[in-house]
Amino acid sequence: MSEFLSDLWEFLKVRKKIWLLPIIVILALLGGIVVATQQSSLASFIYTLF
Repeated sequence: MSEFLSDLWEFLKVRKKIWLLPIIVILALLGGIVVATQQSSLASFIYTLF
């Protein structure tokens, strides 16, 4: 996983695509929320946020 992240960072740095980093982070966080809401105990807390 760390190799993937270092390769991604090098790609963003060399190609001058640093502006993509916040988009990638937000998508990863939303993916984490989707996975977390699959648990029935966490679902009630997540629904109150939205």
